[in-house]
Amino acid sequence: MTSPSDSRDRVPSHRYRRGGPGGRAQAGFTLVEVLVVLVIIGLLGLLVAPNLVARLGKAKGEAAQAQINTLVAAVDLFYVDVGRYPSSQEGLEGLLAAPAGDANWRGPYLRKRQALIDPWGNAYHYKAPGDHGAYDIFSFGSDNAPGGEGDARDVTSW
Repeated sequence: MTSPSDSRDRVPSHRYRRGGPGGRAQAGFTLVEVLVVLVIIGLLGLLVAPNLVARLGKAKGEAAQAQINTLVAAVDLFYVDVGRYPSSQEGLEGLLAAPAGDANWRGPYLRKRQALIDPWGNAYHYKAPGDHGAYDIFSFGSDNAPGGEGDARDVTSW
């Protein structure tokens, strides 16, 4: 025998059915749906990744050019103060620390030593007198070797 309170506390069985009247469908995805989404994401990655890699290489080249322009300005300030360009032996380090015997040096002409390193982690090259002017500042790019194309191309002050 059941008491009247038992029938009121009982939950109708249709609430447990998937998507039944008044009930909620169970959340989740089928394996096929998940695989389709993964394939779509993979295809998008194949289309977008090459463009991102090319853009990253171009951005490093543009950053190197901007850094070289900053180094050119610093070398020119050195010239204004000292009356000469740093020698090849002094190199770009002459922009950070006073060369021996230069009383007119008013540097440092760069804020950080990191400014002497290109975006690929290599030191900028400096030559005075240069082949293209009073001095040359250049980076050999990602391969750190003369010549090259794309990410490996040389970035120069001339």
